[in-house]
Amino acid sequence: MGGCRKKSDAPEAKEAVFLRRKITLTRAISLAIGTMVGSGIFISPKGVLQNSGSVGVSLIVWLACGILSLFGALCYADLGTSITKSGGHYIYLLETLGPLPAFLRLWAEFVMIRPANMAVVSLAFGRYLIEPLFAPCHAPALAVKLITTTGITLVIVLNCWSVTLSANIQTALTALKMITLGLVIVPGMMALGNGYYENFQEGFDTSTLTWDKLPLAFYSGMFAYGGWFYVNFVTEEIVNPKRNIPLSITMSLIVVTACYILTNVSYYAVLTPQEILSSEAVAVSFADKAFKSISSVLPILVALSCFGALNGGIFAASRMLFAAAREGQWPALFSMIHIQRHTPLPALLLMLPLIYLMVSIGDLYGLLNFYSFSRWFFIGLATLGLMVHRYRHPELPRPFKVPLVIPLIFTIASFFIVGTSLYSDPVNTSIGCAITLSGLPVYYLVVQKTRIPGCCISKFNSMTAKLQILMKVAFQEVQTY
Repeated sequence: MGGCRKKSDAPEAKEAVFLRRKITLTRAISLAIGTMVGSGIFISPKGVLQNSGSVGVSLIVWLACGILSLFGALCYADLGTSITKSGGHYIYLLETLGPLPAFLRLWAEFVMIRPANMAVVSLAFGRYLIEPLFAPCHAPALAVKLITTTGITLVIVLNCWSVTLSANIQTALTALKMITLGLVIVPGMMALGNGYYENFQEGFDTSTLTWDKLPLAFYSGMFAYGGWFYVNFVTEEIVNPKRNIPLSITMSLIVVTACYILTNVSYYAVLTPQEILSSEAVAVSFADKAFKSISSVLPILVALSCFGALNGGIFAASRMLFAAAREGQWPALFSMIHIQRHTPLPALLLMLPLIYLMVSIGDLYGLLNFYSFSRWFFIGLATLGLMVHRYRHPELPRPFKVPLVIPLIFTIASFFIVGTSLYSDPVNTSIGCAITLSGLPVYYLVVQKTRIPGCCISKFNSMTAKLQILMKVAFQEVQTY
């Protein structure tokens, strides 16, 4: 998988081509919070309520998802401080369970999980940004998709241009997200203070709860918390990772869990369950009813929140592709970085076409269930890998070590949710499973044993070299792990 390496007699470290450590503790917290607080808290309440059956059960689901995410985050803090490479899920599976599960995770990530996830967030961005212009009617689907594709393209351009710029934008948008949540929480708490308890009076009426739908409620809730693992994607770019990875992950999850519970309580203090279920944009419906003076501003703030989640998600996910190419499981071009910008340009550009395709599908909840199966299956495998790795390599130093009961609980919970989803939503789950398994022939024919004719390999290497020159990219010259 060719490519021409940049030659230099003695490149100085400051001029060498490599990904710099620019992610401080503040930026790592901003990355984690900024990717968690995106579209999820503004679209998932409907999915959680719809599948949990009551207000009380939905709040329990939100709390349980927060605790479960914290368990997973602690496991990843353990992995991230003992396995010091970037790449997140992929690199942990590669180091603990071997190349096949790692490649299948990589395949699922870039064929399905990443495009679908980014499509869900970006469609929420487009909807919230344009919906007020068409009120009280719904915005045309085509207009939403045009705004969505514009937002995605802008995020990719920003990440190609500068790591520092992307990180600073992420920090600013994270602060804006907290203000946005505050604009929901404060009026909701005021409504409760004024005695608006009606929607909580029969909060635990389980007559409409069907147990086979409960895993889908967890999918919606876990989607809203999704993002705690992105810090592990950029381990090699974090300043003092042994300290800052555990701190950033745990601090961000505690803050986000508290905010999510308060935000949902605020929704229920103002909106009836029926109003939430009928709403296409819960935060807009909330603002229209609770705080009309900001009803025109809140959708823009929510859209910017989604933009921040897009920025953080794309920033982190490109590092997984970069790491896989460096490990020899993806074409070498994608392990190269721009010689002046020091950004993984090829890895970033590869994500665009499939995200556009997923956006054209446009069904938020179908997309969410579609990719959640593979995402949580492989995260469960990674925490299982932590236990296996701990058993096989007890001598390795672990600056942050979690009790084994935590990865055990998280692994069982992940596999349980994944298993029951086969019954709850067999169509989307089966499609997700089939797409994941479609990586098997690719692995055995191309990755493990190259059976491509020599003429095709030489043409591929020639094309790689031309693209390398066109994009002005080169291999890393400094080992960063």
